[in-house]
Amino acid sequence: MRVGCLFGTFDPPHYGHTAVAAHMLAHAGLDAVWLVVSPQNPFKRGRHLTPDAIRLELVRRAVEGLEGLEASGVELDLPKPSYTADALAHMRERWPGHEFALIIGSDNLAGFDRWKDPQEILAHHDLLVYPRPGVELHFEESAFADHPRVHVVDAPFLTISSTRVRDMVSRGQDVGGLVPPGVLAAIRGKGLYQATEDTPAE
Repeated sequence: MRVGCLFGTFDPPHYGHTAVAAHMLAHAGLDAVWLVVSPQNPFKRGRHLTPDAIRLELVRRAVEGLEGLEASGVELDLPKPSYTADALAHMRERWPGHEFALIIGSDNLAGFDRWKDPQEILAHHDLLVYPRPGVELHFEESAFADHPRVHVVDAPFLTISSTRVRDMVSRGQDVGGLVPPGVLAAIRGKGLYQATEDTPAE
């Protein structure tokens, strides 16, 4: 089985995540797409994340009813700090019958040379790249834009971000058009992303 892996903190997951995952499933020769919930991104320190179990629950709610899309918490149990290369190596060992492709945005491709073991990742996995703002500049900056295992997929160009969702929730604004219904219900039910006196500015 060929599985596309979309890694992220998903704090919270939104329609941009599910749209990209669904598009990759339909157009990139994949049998399934796993939305892999990650611990703190080594490149994005400084913000307190919602607990792992809650973020995994949110992703499960986000993909509910979407055939071929699955939530995965496999990276949450790995040693910290967690790196994509290590997670993929673990997944190859755990599921030897699967072929894993890595789904990333063009902004991540621009800095892919700074990831841990990028050549090792490309030795085992295709990169399926979807457009992000500044996409042309991202490819100019990337040392891997012409690599034979890097494939650009003309996926939806959406400007939704988790940061925007959190900010809107903290301001009391409606995010029903940005996140799936199950995610919205959990955000409201658990009181997530509410502004407090201790909430740091981003």
